[in-house]
Amino acid sequence: MRNGKFLWIICVLFTLLFSLAACNSTTTDSNNEEANNTNETDHNETSDKNEESASATNTATINIGYSGPLSGPAAFYGKRTLNGVLMAAEEINDAGGFEVGGTKYMVNVVSLDDKYLPNETANNAKRLLQENKTPIIFTPHSGGIFALQVFNQQDKFIIGAYSSEPKITESGNTLTVRIPPRYDGYLEPFTTYTMEKFGKRIAFLPTASQYGKDWSEKLHPFWEGKGGEVVFNSSIDFAKETDFFTIVTNALKEKPDVLFIGGPSEPTAKVAMQARELGFEGGFIVMDQAKFDEMLRVTGSYDVLNGAIGVMPLVNSETAAIPAFVEKYKAEYGEDPGSEAGLNYIAMHAFVEAMKAAGTVEDVEAIHSHMQAGLDNLPEESRIYIIPSIGGDGGFEADLVVAAIEDGKVVPIEVD
Repeated sequence: MRNGKFLWIICVLFTLLFSLAACNSTTTDSNNEEANNTNETDHNETSDKNEESASATNTATINIGYSGPLSGPAAFYGKRTLNGVLMAAEEINDAGGFEVGGTKYMVNVVSLDDKYLPNETANNAKRLLQENKTPIIFTPHSGGIFALQVFNQQDKFIIGAYSSEPKITESGNTLTVRIPPRYDGYLEPFTTYTMEKFGKRIAFLPTASQYGKDWSEKLHPFWEGKGGEVVFNSSIDFAKETDFFTIVTNALKEKPDVLFIGGPSEPTAKVAMQARELGFEGGFIVMDQAKFDEMLRVTGSYDVLNGAIGVMPLVNSETAAIPAFVEKYKAEYGEDPGSEAGLNYIAMHAFVEAMKAAGTVEDVEAIHSHMQAGLDNLPEESRIYIIPSIGGDGGFEADLVVAAIEDGKVVPIEVD
């Protein structure tokens, strides 16, 4: 009897030991499978997934901020500036990121909508700094840029300023990079062309934004200094107005030879169309925020814009890197890129090259001081604009590329 009990106990013990061994083997296999799944990374993920990807591959993530109009009348403008930043970030990540101090970094773009309102730009920047620790924040309107310049040096972040307003880099702010050329360089060629072609009477109908006001303050005395006359001086709040019949009618009553128009491309195109429908046959000075190729999507034909002078569309430029960039952008976003996308794309690449040259992703003073190296080290395929230098004021320095619309075609205009 005792022997039977002893044998029974031995069998139970062997059964328990075998079960524990099997459980341990199953747990180990499960843990190994989980670990293998965690290490699998899709390097083709978009920038909003880069933080997860970076963690999985033992790299780090650098957050880049963006605050711009992603809703409302200027939404198309804001989205196209953002697209340029995103496309550059995607290229950098697809190449495996970039290395600084022995660490590989992936770029994560965090974008917030400010509805084209400067106070919202400031609020967004505070949020980006607190939640994402962004060393660089892009914004594409002068009102927002000025709002950020109040505290960016104190809070230690660089403004990627997409505005040609000269005051941006005349303020002495040492952590601002102005991306497009200064707009006051356009005053001479725009004025000379339209005066010679159409006459010296001009009506002002630009956007009511701070940028539009600043442009008007520069153009008004310049036009009069060339012997011209400003016969109507007003502006349009594109955030509130969608029908321009009354204001355009009032402007045309003064019999102008030229209309000064501008702001986001879509509503600017509608102003031009309204003027033509009301019988205006003169020329247009189109401030550099509006782009001919984007206006074309609204007008349907360049014939409406005959006699207009403005910025050369990117797709009509002759830089070697442009065809491949246009093809890639069109495949990604379903439309041709404008200079908003192109200039912010090249700026994002330049910032990354500056970080590499500075040996830091956190020291914003060092990054800013290495922006020239950032431009010098740009990959050839990203040089869709020729930007040889950054000035002592923090503005990219590049030749102005100007075009006019004549006989329904884009015609280059030489600038001295």
